[in-house]
Amino acid sequence: MGEYIEAGGLRTYYEAHGDGEPVVLLHGGLATVDTWGAQVEALSRHYRVYTPERRGHGRTADVPGPISYAAMAADTVAWLEAMSVPKASLIGWSDGGVVAALVAITRPDLVHKLVIIGQYLSRDGEWPSSRAELDESAADPETLSMFQQLHAPLSPDGPDHFPVVYEKVMRMWRDEPEIPLSDIAAITAPTLIMQGDGDWVRVEHSALLSRTIPDAQLAVVPGTSHVLPMEKPGLVNTLLSDFLADEQVARMFPVGHE
Repeated sequence: MGEYIEAGGLRTYYEAHGDGEPVVLLHGGLATVDTWGAQVEALSRHYRVYTPERRGHGRTADVPGPISYAAMAADTVAWLEAMSVPKASLIGWSDGGVVAALVAITRPDLVHKLVIIGQYLSRDGEWPSSRAELDESAADPETLSMFQQLHAPLSPDGPDHFPVVYEKVMRMWRDEPEIPLSDIAAITAPTLIMQGDGDWVRVEHSALLSRTIPDAQLAVVPGTSHVLPMEKPGLVNTLLSDFLADEQVARMFPVGHE
């Protein structure tokens, strides 16, 4: 059962499971906390796992104005502070990955470890074919209807408001993200970049991110797409658990990034 908390002018819905060091799972765009089911089950055995829903998503109401990654990162910072969550590990999938990265950049004091799953941090990290597919789906009534059916039973705004949220998110996806490499290089938290080998993120982009962030690891999960946490939850959970563990395996033959 979830709860609400007022944070930064937003009444945010969240769920919490387990005990231990805090881990925050940030869902993808137009998704809800329900997509994290397999990860919550596995990680909550060892950690206190929080799953908040962002503005206009799931059970959290929309607010006036555009939806942007910067605004959602600010919402997340406000939520972390309102919850009095100490330095947490942030795991962001898709849009949640951008939000997590921005929190790590702007408020490194709040981030213990960072995981970015299936997300580019600049638009040149996306396959051109994925961009074309997004443009097509934005105008597709069936795509709108599918997402509307997911949100209708949950949203406090009611089903009639969802097309407004949909257009806000589509506008954001057309223009963002564009995080400079200089900002990405300033991330101090140990970071895991993860994607599927059939993701809409270019592997070269994820490799660039892992070389740019000073303390970063790269995982390309074989036989998966953008929804790798649902396609191969066991493997993804193993990678997450290994990365979150206090003890890390020392690289026997490290190779420089230059």
